[in-house]
Amino acid sequence: MGTVRARLTLVLKWMFFPGLDLHTRGRYRFLPRFFLKGPLKTLDAGCGNGTLAYAAYRLGNKVLGVTLDAGQVEKANALFSLIGVNPERLRFKVLNLYDLHKLETNFDQIICAETLEHIRDDRKIIASFHDLLNDEGVLHLCCPNAMHPDHHLGRVDNPEDGGHVRDGYTLESYRKLLEPAGFRIEKSFGIGSPALGFLDRPIRALRNRVGDLPALPLFLLAYPFTLLFDHLNPRRPSSLYVLAVKEKRVA
Repeated sequence: MGTVRARLTLVLKWMFFPGLDLHTRGRYRFLPRFFLKGPLKTLDAGCGNGTLAYAAYRLGNKVLGVTLDAGQVEKANALFSLIGVNPERLRFKVLNLYDLHKLETNFDQIICAETLEHIRDDRKIIASFHDLLNDEGVLHLCCPNAMHPDHHLGRVDNPEDGGHVRDGYTLESYRKLLEPAGFRIEKSFGIGSPALGFLDRPIRALRNRVGDLPALPLFLLAYPFTLLFDHLNPRRPSSLYVLAVKEKRVA
């Protein structure tokens, strides 16, 4: 009975993949259009439930997703096994991003979404990304917009306890972080419109209070409106995305 219930839970999760969080769905909708296609090696650093790792897999990539959360790895493995993904091309493992140097391989692109704002030594992580990328490899970085009212709370160097260490980033602070490390920003976009935030807020509150299932009707009502009103580069984006290229080494 427990096995049947667990499988049914996975089926329901897949039906509503990547979940009821409208911001996650927005990233799944918009960011993969900037990912490299083909049989390339991709690292999803801070992969969460595997949403963007799976998007890269669908583009033909060989993807490794890493996260500190063992539970997320277990759930991602179970979910993607259910739908028959190739485990040689989509893998997940537990790894602290401070230990990225333990990965004995290089990548053509790295995805890091809504993760760096949780890490105190962001410069060390960016240096690790640089070391792991092949020359002219691509870094896809997406973090909260530090100037958005929901994020602009004055956090600068909070404890690294799972919450936000800093409010987020601006395009200027991205440049100060990435350019000295050897990256060149080639594209930047705003993600998450005010309409998306307005629709997501009550769903998130209901999910936190009573769980996903009771929040499902509200999600089903709100989600079609995100397809109509959410778009790239909104007036006041919730997150900022940059595509940065590792500068080619000069011999």
